[in-house]
Amino acid sequence: MPQYTSGEQALKPVKSALRIRLWYVAVMLIFGIFLVRLFYLQIIRHDYYSNVANIGHIKQYEIPAKRGVIRAYNADVVVPLVLNQTLYTIYADPSIVKEHEKSALMLASALKGDAATYERQLRTKDTRYVVIARKVSKEQKNTILDKKHKGIGAQEQQYRTYPNGALAAQLLGFVNNDSKGVYGIEQALNQMLSGKPGKLKAVTDVHGVPLAANTGNILIEPVAGQDAVLTIDVSMQKQLEDILRTGLEQARTHKGSAVILDANTGAVKAMANLPSYDPANYSQVDNADLFTNASVSEPIEVGSVMKPLTAAAALDKGVVQPGSSFYNNSRYTVDGYTITNVEEDGGPGTRDIADILNLSLNTGATWLLMKMGGSNDHITQEGREAWHNYMTNHYMFGKATGIEQGYEAAGSVPDPNKGYARNLTYANTSFGQAMTATTLQMAAAYAAALNGGTYYKPSLVAGLMAADGKMIAKAPEVVKAQVVDPSVSDELQPLMENVVTKHRFKHKFDQTTYSVGGKTGTAQIADPNGGYYADEYNGSYVGFVGGDKPQYVIALNVIKPKIPGYAGSQAAQPIFGDLAHMLLDKFNVTPRGR
Repeated sequence: MPQYTSGEQALKPVKSALRIRLWYVAVMLIFGIFLVRLFYLQIIRHDYYSNVANIGHIKQYEIPAKRGVIRAYNADVVVPLVLNQTLYTIYADPSIVKEHEKSALMLASALKGDAATYERQLRTKDTRYVVIARKVSKEQKNTILDKKHKGIGAQEQQYRTYPNGALAAQLLGFVNNDSKGVYGIEQALNQMLSGKPGKLKAVTDVHGVPLAANTGNILIEPVAGQDAVLTIDVSMQKQLEDILRTGLEQARTHKGSAVILDANTGAVKAMANLPSYDPANYSQVDNADLFTNASVSEPIEVGSVMKPLTAAAALDKGVVQPGSSFYNNSRYTVDGYTITNVEEDGGPGTRDIADILNLSLNTGATWLLMKMGGSNDHITQEGREAWHNYMTNHYMFGKATGIEQGYEAAGSVPDPNKGYARNLTYANTSFGQAMTATTLQMAAAYAAALNGGTYYKPSLVAGLMAADGKMIAKAPEVVKAQVVDPSVSDELQPLMENVVTKHRFKHKFDQTTYSVGGKTGTAQIADPNGGYYADEYNGSYVGFVGGDKPQYVIALNVIKPKIPGYAGSQAAQPIFGDLAHMLLDKFNVTPRGR
C-alpha cells in the first residue's frame, strides 16, 4: 500500500527552510551593521580616532609667538622699553611619572628647591599637566631633560625684561603667566603684540619622554607680534618721575599723577603715577591698585583748574569779553546754599575774568555760568544745558579718551535737568566740584582750549615697526574741531600767563622769552556717605609752556597732601614749577617770535 504523511509532517521542511532564511537575513543584517559601523569609524571618524589612538605617543604643543618689543624715543633715537627673554617652564604629567621620589630629588638638585614639594606635585591626581617651575634657565632645563625621567618635560616661554627697570611701569603694564598682556600698553595692544602661536608635534615614547625635537615636528610656524613705538620721551619720563616723587615727599603724601602732553598733536610725552611697582616682579605685588595707571583710570573732582575752561566756554559763546567784569560780593545763594570764595579773594568789589582766574573766585565761575544762560544774577536751564554741552561735547568730559591703556575711566558729568538742587550742582561744576575727570582728560581739554580749538585724541603710540625695520607713523587723530574759536585760545593764553606771573614760584619764569600759564585747584574730597570731608583735599595744577603758542600741557594731581595751606598752591604748584623749568631748560621749547 502507498505511504502517506500527515499535513503536520509535510510542513516541517517548509518551516526549516524559513528558519534558515530568517537566520540568513539576521546574519546579513548584523554583518551590514558592522560594515556601516566600520565605515563610520575608519572613514568618517578616521582623524578623530587616529588622534585618540596616538594620544600616548604624539602630543601637540603650542609654540608661543615672539611678542612684539615696545620702544620709545630718547630725544631722536628709538630705544627699547620692553624686551623678551627666553626661559623655560618645567612641567610633569603625573599619570606617567613612576619614580616619584627619585624624580623629585633630581628636580630639587637641578632647581635648588624642596624635594618634598616636588614629590607632592608629581603625585597630583586627575591631571595630565602640572607646572613644576617657571623662568628656568636653559642650563637648568638641559640638566633636567638629560636625566630622561619619565613624564617630565620643558616648554620654552618668552618673558618680558625691562632695560629701564620700573620706569613707566603702570603705563606699560605686564605679561602674565598665561602670556596675556594685562594693564597699560600690554593690555591695550595685546592682540597686536602677541602675534599668532604655532603648533608643535612632539613624538614621544610610551612613557611620555620626547624622542625627537626638530623642525620636522613643527606643524604651524608661529607669527611674531609687531613692535610698537611709543610717543614717550624716555629722558622726560625719568625726570617727570623724579620731580613727582620729590614733590609728593615735600607735600607729605605718597600718591599723585602727572601727564605731559603735546598741545598740538595729543601725543603723551610723559605720564607717571606714584606709588608704582617693578613690572619684572609683578607677582610679588600684594596691592593690585598699584597696577592701574591712575592718570587714566582714577577720575577725581578736579577743583579750580576747571575755571579757565569755564571762562573759555563763556568767551566762546560771546556772552563775555576778556575785560568783562562783575561785582563780587564774595558769596552767592543758590538753591538755598551759599557759595563762597577762599579767604584771599580780596573782599567785595568789581572783578574781571583775569581776577576770577588769579584769585580763584568760585563766585566768578558761577557768574560765568549765569552769563551762559543769559542772566546776570541767577542760573537758568539754558545756562546749565550750554555748560553741559561744553563739558561733554567740546571738552569731552564723561567720555573715555580711547588712549591705548587698559581700564581707562570716563569720569562723570551730572545731567543738567535731573536731580536735586540742579542749579547748585551746576554752579559747583563751574569750579570743578560735582563732576570728575582724570589727569589725562584735563590735559587734553586744556590743549584743545589753548591750541586754537582742536581736540586731538590723546595717544601713546607713535607708530608700528614694519618688517623692514622702518616705522609706520601714526598720524594725530582729530576728535573735534572748533572746540573753541581760535580767538578764544589767543585770549585765554595771556589770562593764564597772568596767573603764573602773580603767583610765587621757587624760580621765576621769563615771560618775555617764553609763555608759561597755569591754574591751581584745591578740591574737597567727597564722603561716600554724603557731602564732603571737612579736612581732606586734593591738589591739582594744569598749565602750559611754549612760545607764541603753547607747546606742552602739564596736568597733575596730588592726592590728600598733609602740607599746611591750600592743596593746589602748596602741594601741586611747586611740582608744576619744577616740571615747567625742566621742559624749558632741556626739551627745546620754541621761544617767542620764532
